Amino acid sequence: MLVFARARRRSGTSFQFTTLNGTTFLPSSDYGVGLSLTTATCDTRAMAPLSPRLSSTQGDVLTEDLVKTERPWNVIVWDDPVTPMSVVVVIFRKIFGYSQNKCTQLMLTVHHEGRAVVWSGQRERAESYCVKLQVAGLQSTIENVE
Repeated sequence: MLVFARARRRSGTSFQFTTLNGTTFLPSSDYGVGLSLTTATCDTRAMAPLSPRLSSTQGDVLTEDLVKTERPWNVIVWDDPVTPMSVVVVIFRKIFGYSQNKCTQLMLTVHHEGRAVVWSGQRERAESYCVKLQVAGLQSTIENVE
């Protein structure tokens, strides 16, 4: 996940912030009270790392890009001797919307290896998937990718 904000200083100490999704805001004079920042997420796999850049277009304008990359979280399903394999496939299709072949492959990985990573991504969404799997009767956990 990528969190991105751009700070722009125009002559003096006034800063204007623009997020990746276009939200623009100015901090108040009392050092951040009323400051709201919207985060945007995007796929960073094919993206080159950004370096801070300075530009000068009108008078004294300073532009600096701030980039923070967070590690993804894995949703893991554990093998249990109770739930039938066909039910596991149906649960995967219902929760993740995967194809029949992918669900069968994941179910067989769980059955033979004792666990399988069924989804990877943002923490909040991983927690949501984990809870949905547990409500459906499967043993699942999340872990941070190292």
